[in-house]
Amino acid sequence: MGKNDRFERIYSQGTMNVTEIWVDRETGVNYVFHAAANAGGMTPLLDREGKLVISPIVNR
Repeated sequence: MGKNDRFERIYSQGTMNVTEIWVDRETGVNYVFHAAANAGGMTPLLDREGKLVISPIVNR
């Protein structure tokens, strides 16, 4: 990962059906990415109250 990359993958599971969590390093917002076969999608990750999951931003 380069120092200027905005998104960082922090979690990954699966090979054919892939689920990943990505963090926007500028805002701290977490996103869920899921792909199966040749289709996929990404959406913000929400907690049980429906609020965005936001990670602390670490200075680069």
